[in-house]
Amino acid sequence: MDTGIKIRQGGPEDVPAMLAIFDSAVVWLNERGITAQWGTEPFSARPKTVELVERVVTEGTPWIAEIDGVPAGTLTLTPHPGQYVAPADEPELYVRYLATHGRFHGHGVGAALLAHAASETRRQGISLLRVDCFAGSEGRLVAYYERQGFTRTEEFTVNDWPGQVLEQRV
Repeated sequence: MDTGIKIRQGGPEDVPAMLAIFDSAVVWLNERGITAQWGTEPFSARPKTVELVERVVTEGTPWIAEIDGVPAGTLTLTPHPGQYVAPADEPELYVRYLATHGRFHGHGVGAALLAHAASETRRQGISLLRVDCFAGSEGRLVAYYERQGFTRTEEFTVNDWPGQVLEQRV
């Protein structure tokens, strides 16, 4: 079945589109009362966050999901997690900054991006794909990743932000 979702490799020139997706995701989350995950301020209004997104994009490979040519979602694959999670003891790809634009929630964008990430991991001859996520809000995001084929591994906390690492063997 053709979902109409096209996934392309991105680059530094896509950072503004990625920030727009993140900003929209913050609004979408906040409209549902979820403020602890990504806060209430747009990513684009946080200079340190913009700098981190730019750094992750240069360290890894960003992917952009488009519907009818419009950026609908994004993720970046890096060979290592962020600073708050220990690297695996084997080669891995790590999903960073997965987000769907609020306008496209419910269209399967996140699932398509995660399926692409698994395919890309296999293509590179790597068998471990990991991700971490917000574990608050009754674990809804953790459950989402489990529905996408990931298995819980370790929990972590950054300040008062509860996180969960998950992995998928590909």
